Amino acid sequence: AILMEGRALVALLLIIVIFASMNDNYLAAGNLATIAKDVAFNAIIALGMLLVILKGGIDLSVGSTVGLTGAVAGNLFAGVSLPLTDAVMYPSLWVIVVIAVAVGMLVGWINGLLISRLNLAPFIVTLGMLYVGRGLTQVLLGGTNITNELRGEPGLNNEGLFSIFASYPLGVPISAWVMIALAVIFSLLLTRTPFGRWLYATGSNERAAELSGVPVRRVKTRVYVFTGMCAGIVGILQIANIRSATADLGNLYELNAIAAVVIGGAALSGGRGTVRGTIIGAFVIG
Repeated sequence: AILMEGRALVALLLIIVIFASMNDNYLAAGNLATIAKDVAFNAIIALGMLLVILKGGIDLSVGSTVGLTGAVAGNLFAGVSLPLTDAVMYPSLWVIVVIAVAVGMLVGWINGLLISRLNLAPFIVTLGMLYVGRGLTQVLLGGTNITNELRGEPGLNNEGLFSIFASYPLGVPISAWVMIALAVIFSLLLTRTPFGRWLYATGSNERAAELSGVPVRRVKTRVYVFTGMCAGIVGILQIANIRSATADLGNLYELNAIAAVVIGGAALSGGRGTVRGTIIGAFVIG
């Protein structure tokens, strides 16, 4: 793993040197901020994917989950008609954010439940969820993009999506700050908690881990919940970044995330990989 991380880091440094020599503006602060913003979206998804791959699984549904959470948030900004009444409810910004991320976690929980309880293949389950997520996104958007509604309405306490989730605190895009925060949290989760030890043990030898008392089913379910959470966070960040909720949001994110994890030294068979390597892999791709 350390050797693979070293190779990825060398590749990243070579890429930076080559592009910097080709264009004097490559290392300009504005360009680096743009690169960091775009890389952060993939890196956040890749952090969730790392947990799944450490377990020896795969999640092909994260891209569609990004689109689904964006569509859910967009519809909440547009207002929710209450059944049997003419009233329309407009949730506050932070309620919308929590609901959108919770939808991502729900998708992950369903994936984890089907895989851990029914012993279904992760590839099949998450591929099916990919299509389910895309279908639900199309239904929620009704063939159109949600754009103007994302600004919110004065007095409804739902303004500020762009000013918060597309901002540049200290000159660094908010998506990069979120990436850093999640990288720290996930690193501590993997290296300082029983869950981290259980996850590595499950990925290395699931049967041996189970015989050693590791709650394998619980670990399996939780990694997909974490992946769904990361997808939900990116869904919010992305609709703030492009200022629109679209049907193709998050398209092919799952492939870039898997590639970032593998480039960073993780083994697709499970049991090997680090947060540090995953971040390096995301920057190589970016």
